Formats: sequence, C-alpha cells, structure tokens
Amino acid sequence: MKNSLNKSQIERFSRQLVLKNIGPKGQNKILSSKILIVGVGGLGCPAAESLVRAGVGTLGLIDNDIINLSNIHRQSLFSSKDLKKLKVSVAAKKLKEINPLTKIKTYKSRLSEKNVKNIIKNYEIIIDGSDNFKTKFLINDYCIKYKKKLITGAISKFDGHVFTFDFKDKKTASLKNFYQEKKISDDILNCEFEGVLGTTALIVGAIQASEALKMIIEIGQSLKNQIFIIDLLNLNFRKVKFKKK
Repeated sequence: MKNSLNKSQIERFSRQLVLKNIGPKGQNKILSSKILIVGVGGLGCPAAESLVRAGVGTLGLIDNDIINLSNIHRQSLFSSKDLKKLKVSVAAKKLKEINPLTKIKTYKSRLSEKNVKNIIKNYEIIIDGSDNFKTKFLINDYCIKYKKKLITGAISKFDGHVFTFDFKDKKTASLKNFYQEKKISDDILNCEFEGVLGTTALIVGAIQASEALKMIIEIGQSLKNQIFIIDLLNLNFRKVKFKKK
C-alpha cells in the first residue's frame, strides 16, 4: 500500500509509525478501516477511544441508552455534566474532539433482528460490548452469516473475558461453542447486581481495541478458538482453548 500520509498524520501517529510491525503501510490500513462498536458502555467507551486515537477511519456506535450517574465510574467517555444525555451523541462529540479525522456514525437504537443486517454489513470488524446474551448471540450469528470479524468482551466483578473470531475461516469456533447452554442468565453480565471494578471495564475494552488493530494490520497472534480470562483481584491472566462443534 502506497504511503499516503500527510504531515499532520505523520506527527499525530508518529509513535505508532516507528513500530516495525505497523509503519506507514499498517497506519494506512488503520486509516481505511471500518469498525462497529455495539454498546457504548464500560467496554465500548475505552475501545472507541483507543481506536480513534489509533486513527481508525470509520467508527460506528450503536446504543439507545442515556447516561446515568452510576455509569460514570467505568464508562470513560462520560462525566457528570453528561447525565441524561444519549450515550452515542456524547461519545461521538468527545471522540471527534480527540481525532477529527475519524468518521463517526451513530445509531440511536438497540441492535435487533430488524436492524442488525443493515448495520453490520457496512463494517469489517464488530466489537461486542453488549451486556446481555441475547444481543451477543445475535451479533455472533450475523457475523457468521456475513463472514465478519468479531471481538466479544464480557465483564463482572474483577473478571473479564475476551473472544476473537474471524468467521472467514470455516474452522473458527463461535461464541455458542463456548456457551453451550440453551438459556444463560444475564446476571453474570449485570453490573447492577454483580458489581464491577471500573478498571476491569477499561482493561477489557482496551484489549478488544488492541485485538481489532492487530486484525486490521494482520500482525501478532489472535485468540482463535480461545478465551482470554482476566482475574484482576488475583492478577491472573490465562487462555483456555475450546473447539468448534
């Protein structure tokens, strides 16, 4: 890919450009990438901010929630002055202030069977920051159908999980190969009842963004057919393999 970076871009992304695994070629891939974030909450906020700072070309944000006071401790794009405002609107404004070069597209609705196809088809990578299994499985199914790349995150208490899927590869396992029960309680993803340390959300969201950037540039190792488990209380990190069935 030809180096088409201008002087401003070279200065803005200079600390990434010096990385041998990125350079001008990798940065141009980032600048032309299209990523959708489902859920602008504890995971979506740090993921979005990290990607915009890295120079992602187009970022989609879908969420229909408003900002509550209980969100502030872990949803890093919001402050007390943003209460009762739509998350996607506030996030889009702040992200544009960080990097005006990124095109931000907002969807002020909940992802559903009615809109998922028309939204997902416009993006190459989907970051799942949702907080319920119905939405997670919906995203999973449509990413399989349209051969998208998917990075799923989940948090509870001091723990985080990250999955990475590239459904262009037919050997890739899916979220349903890990969560094999027909009905799973959303209580394990519910911060209201289970609680969550704010830094858990920030770390997992940042890891999701990092995995997306690696996918774009095509570097490093992925979490194919593995789950990355984070235990911040005991500072344990491990990967567990699972198979496609």
